[in-house]
Amino acid sequence: MTSDLSMVLAVAGVFFLAGLVKGVVGLGLPTVAIGLLGLFLPPAEAAALLVLPSLLTNLWQGAWGGALLPLLRRLAPLLLGILAGAGLAALAGLGLGESGARTARQTLGVALLLYGLLGLSERRFTLPPGATGWAGAASGAATGLLTAATGVFVLPAVPYLQALGLERQRLLQGMGLAFSASTLALAATLSRHAALGGAELGASALALAPALLGMALGQRLRLPPMLFRRVFFASLVALGAHLALATGS
Repeated sequence: MTSDLSMVLAVAGVFFLAGLVKGVVGLGLPTVAIGLLGLFLPPAEAAALLVLPSLLTNLWQGAWGGALLPLLRRLAPLLLGILAGAGLAALAGLGLGESGARTARQTLGVALLLYGLLGLSERRFTLPPGATGWAGAASGAATGLLTAATGVFVLPAVPYLQALGLERQRLLQGMGLAFSASTLALAATLSRHAALGGAELGASALALAPALLGMALGQRLRLPPMLFRRVFFASLVALGAHLALATGS
């Protein structure tokens, strides 16, 4: 009983922290949650817990702010590419449910490490005129592959969205739409391997409350955004390195 309660409290704490990060910087709930849960759960189980909190918070973020239809049309290559990439990963046997826990955890660690280093570098990419369509499709396909393999949604979707030069509100909205598509792709991948059934969805629904609570608090905090982002990305580097060097089974 004590161990079960400890697990529930640990999961709730992870989702509260992940929601807090998302509330402050506008992203990070899936990334923080999958990374921290990966410390004590197999990545497929961690990803299943992530589905409802990620989907509902990102749908809300994507829909809020107006001009939804024009943004959907602009991001259609990226969103369709995400779904196609996840489908390709499933056909190629690259899903979370198809690799051993150690391999999946190490792959997740590498993805977090790369994203953390990219964030700390503050590198911003640009796209030449006329390249956004094919670049969006390619970025989406790569993001879908990585999502299916690790549960991490951000690469290379976030650098692509930043390269579009969207103003802040549209950028956050675009991230919400991209992460929603990635969550749906992840859910489909997990369902294919019987890793997302009624019990898993029930547990994921319970994780929604602490995630929303953390997100609401994060939106009200007045923290220096740049300092918080640096701490966030540095933490991802440390967490990713730890997972990548994991030696457990």
